This record gives sequence, structure tokens and C-alpha cells, in this order.
Amino acid sequence: MTPAQDSAPHDDPAGGILGRRYRALTLGIISVVSLIAFEASAVNTAMPVAARALDGIGLYAFAFSAFFTASLFAMTLSGEWCDRSGPLLPLFTGIAAFGTGLVIAGSAQRMWMFVAGRGVQGIGGGLVIVALYVVVGRAYPERLRASVMASFSAAWVVPVIVGPLVAGAVTEQLGWRWVFLAIPALVLLPLAVMLPALRALPPGPPAGTPDRRRILLALGVAAGAGLLQYAGQDLTPWALLPAAAGLALLVPCIRRLLPRGTFRARRGLPSVVLLRGIAQGSFVAAESFIPLMLVTERGLSATLAGFSLTGGGLTWALGSYTQSRRRAEPYRERLMSLGMGLVALAVVLMATVLVRGVPVWVAGASWVFGGYGMGLTISSGAVLLLKLSRPGEEGTNAASLQTSDALGSILLVGLAGVLFVSFGGGSTAVGEAASAAPPHAFAAVFAAAAAFALVGAYVATRLAPRGAAGRGVTSVPPSGDPGA
Repeated sequence: MTPAQDSAPHDDPAGGILGRRYRALTLGIISVVSLIAFEASAVNTAMPVAARALDGIGLYAFAFSAFFTASLFAMTLSGEWCDRSGPLLPLFTGIAAFGTGLVIAGSAQRMWMFVAGRGVQGIGGGLVIVALYVVVGRAYPERLRASVMASFSAAWVVPVIVGPLVAGAVTEQLGWRWVFLAIPALVLLPLAVMLPALRALPPGPPAGTPDRRRILLALGVAAGAGLLQYAGQDLTPWALLPAAAGLALLVPCIRRLLPRGTFRARRGLPSVVLLRGIAQGSFVAAESFIPLMLVTERGLSATLAGFSLTGGGLTWALGSYTQSRRRAEPYRERLMSLGMGLVALAVVLMATVLVRGVPVWVAGASWVFGGYGMGLTISSGAVLLLKLSRPGEEGTNAASLQTSDALGSILLVGLAGVLFVSFGGGSTAVGEAASAAPPHAFAAVFAAAAAFALVGAYVATRLAPRGAAGRGVTSVPPSGDPGA
């Protein structure tokens, strides 16, 4: 950490993230993250009703992929924008785009319009998440950043529990449109709370022109990922064409977009970025098939199957709080390796539920370990990223981290789907899979997720730059090298 990054104007030894100096900004950040979390859980609940009402079941999956694909592009755009002019404009533009997308989706008369609204939401979400990371890097001293990242995770707890219940009630009593149309109005209060604090942020390095090459690379990544998602939803021989085109775009673009040495697990920042993608992808790949497994193999209702994952959300926040303690700082890399080991253990324990003699409560208990491991790993990754970023590169590096998250989820969930089908799982739709999926189809998915989690545990041993352990060295390799 250089003196410029942790200078006296930031230092407030008497206060934490809720002290007088940081209270308004912290509450505003938590409010924005909570609203995004509430939207994610609420929209997932209302989406099936919306698709049926708009006669758009055939485009149902694209309502999700449009959000993901648009956010991939917006993350890099936000990083370049933040590094050149600060996080204020990207943050407020992202929030405005997010709200606009909700309004478009909520007022849609055709499914294609609904999908377009979700794409606009994705642009807003990508702009916001990267800008928030830059705000943390510039507004808070290093000693408080782990606590801020813990508050990010804590902000998801209540929305994940309450969101589906509220959205279900609103959908049944008022209609699905109000789930989308009501959320934008809730954004106004956190904006008003945090605006003065955002205006008072210290200036970054002198502004330059955005790196158009990186923006074009991000567009290639988004297009490639979109083509791969389309191919994954159309398992016919013709799907090989968009799959090949998607790979041809995605592979060269992503190697140049992420930090040099990312895919070789080079020590320091590249391994931090790689680990986040592995962690997010392995966890989401397993989690995506758990409710289906519990419904089809163990006869649980959809509500109980979903409820079995709630404990993981709570312990995720607990793990994030654990890594935020000052005493944990010297052991951050070890905590992240432990976290990935706990994710692998959780997935293996979940696979044992496929055996009829194993009590079904083991599913909920196992995901408690997985959530705690993710809390240790994900929040620590954000803290290390900011620590290893040079002044003026926080936005670019945060965009790389978020891009790795999204791509890890897309690619490993896609791999899980291929394995599921290849081992006789048939369609992943509940109605068809209920009678078609043999236990070993789920076992193949869980085995792959556990294996990647163990790879993540190894990558976590390479997070400290060579020769820099314990010395605060922040030198990082530049982005944009084909050797990534």
C-alpha cells in the first residue's frame, strides 16, 4: 500500500465504518447492495409468472442470460470510467440504468421487451458493482476495507430470506409487474444519503482517455459468452456453430482483458482474479442443481428444497465477518485456502444425500460449511485486490474481478449442465428431470464442482506476490497481455 492510498485525510483511528466520518457512505452502500440483493431474489420469484403472462416461456432463459451478458460488458466500461473520472458518475448512471431496466421489464407487453429490460438492468448492475469497489478503495483506509466487504455480504442476508416471500405476496395480490415497478422508487433514499459523502471523495490520479481497446475486448467477451449461453440452451448439432463462434470470440478477448498470467495462476493479483472465478463458479454450479436433486431424489417440496440453502446464506455473512477481524489479516491467504476446502467438503457432503440412508437434513447442514467458506474467500479476495492495486487502477482491477466472477459462473454452470445431460440427466427442467435423472448424473455435477473447489484451494496458496509476503508489496503485473 502506497502512502497516497492510505494518507492522513482518510485516517480516523477513533471510528469504524459506522463512525461519524464514514457512517453516511457506509449506510448508503449497504442500502444499494441490499436493494440489488432484494431485486435478485424477488425477480427470480416473479419471473415464471411474468414469462407465462407474456407468453414467453420460450425466451425464459434469455431473461437471465441478457442480464449476465450485458453486465459483462458494463463491468469493464465501469472500470475504465472510474479510473478516468472517479466512481460518482458510473455509480449514479448504473443506478439509473438499473431502475430504467426494471421499469421497462415491469411495463413490457411482449417477452422480447421484457428481455431487453433485463439487459438494461445488466448494464446498470455491472456499472454499479465495480463503482462500489472503487468507492471502497478510495474512501476507506486499508484497515477498514475488510469490514466494508463484510457489510456487502451482510447486506444480502435479509433480502435473500425476505425477498421471495414479499415478491410472492406482491405477485399474488397485486400482480408480477409491481415487483419490478416498485423497486426503483426505493433507490432514492440511499442515493440521497450517500451523495454528500461521494462528492467529498478524494480525487484520483489525473484523468486520461478511456482505453477503447479494453472496452472492445469486453464487448467481445460479452458477445462470446452470449453465444455460448445460446448454444447451451439449444442442445442440437446446429448449436455447435454458435458455440464455436462464442469460443473464438471469448478465449482471445478474455486472455487480453484479465491481468497477465491469470490462467497460469501467476502469484499476486492474477491468482486473486482467477480464484474468484473458480470459487464463484464451483459454488454456483453445485448450488444450481441442489434444489432439483432434493425434489427429484428425496421428494422434498420446492419450498423446502430452497430453504435448505438458507443456512449457507447466513454463514456466508458470518465467514465474511470472520475475515474482517483485524487478527485475521496476517492469515488472509490461509483463510481463503481453508474457505475453498470447506466449499469442497460441503459439495462432497451434499453428494452423500443421494444415498437414501443419509438423512435429508445433511443437505442443509453441509451448505452451512459451503457458505462459511465462500464468506472467507469472496470478501478476502476483494480486500486483496484493493491492496494490490496501484492508485488509479482500482476500477480496472475491480472490473477484472467481477468479470472473473461472472465468467466462472457461466462456464462452470454450463459444464455442470453438459455433465448432467451426458450422465443421463436429460432436461434440467423439473417436470422432465423428475423421472429421468439418475443419481449418478447429480454425482457427476457435484464431483466436478468439488474438484474445481480443490483447485481453488491450491490457487489460494499463490495469492501473495513472490517475495512480498508480509511486506506490503503492491507491485502488480499490467493487464492486457496475451500471456494471461
